[in-house]
Amino acid sequence: MSTPWTGAAGLALVVDPATDDAAHDLDRGIEFLREVGAGTRPATVRLYRPSPTVAFGQRDARLPGFPDAADASSAHGFAPLVRRAGGRAAAYHRGCLIVDHVEPAADAVVGTRARFGAFGDFFARVLTDVGLDAHVGEVAGEYCPGEFTVHGRRAGVPEVKLVGTAQRVVAGAWLFSSVIVVEDAEPLRAVLTDVYAALGLVWRPATAGAAQDLAPGVTVDDVETALLAAYADVVHLDVQDAPRPV
Repeated sequence: MSTPWTGAAGLALVVDPATDDAAHDLDRGIEFLREVGAGTRPATVRLYRPSPTVAFGQRDARLPGFPDAADASSAHGFAPLVRRAGGRAAAYHRGCLIVDHVEPAADAVVGTRARFGAFGDFFARVLTDVGLDAHVGEVAGEYCPGEFTVHGRRAGVPEVKLVGTAQRVVAGAWLFSSVIVVEDAEPLRAVLTDVYAALGLVWRPATAGAAQDLAPGVTVDDVETALLAAYADVVHLDVQDAPRPV
């Protein structure tokens, strides 16, 4: 078998239990990255359903409106955190599935752009398998804009951002992190509207949606099942225990 992202033939699979510790959830992916880079952990894919979080980009944190944006996030019940990878602010909650894919690499920078394209196509196929018309490409006016956004279409028109992706590299490893928005988009639109207003950034709230908006009835469980099946088609998955944080 060969992977679309030209990676390892096998992955340790970690499915983390839900927690209320948003900072721990975010940091755990970076911990995995460092461990893989150091050779103390094998190539790993980690899945989890996050607590409500607004993950701000480094550029957001330098804007004069950032303190107000963080306050707006908290007022909506979303933990304001600054992530170490990715672009602008993105919001997620229990109706989302986060995928942290970590692999060793002698030169982790090589292939960065190719990974964006390969994983974009991979996630678009997963969402197609659960009934969406999903494709890769930026949606005009989307939050946290990116060339390799996975979007959903209605009547052939790109309409809703469904998957946002980001990468981080260290010596010896890369992390590809993806947020798949599946259920309950309204709280995400609401918090992002106030956050982006505070940051002074222009966007179209209608682009913040969920898979469920385009394929009624689809659930996070459905997407997780389809995702694991898609992974199993291209790599060997070795299920690992995922202890709760202390």
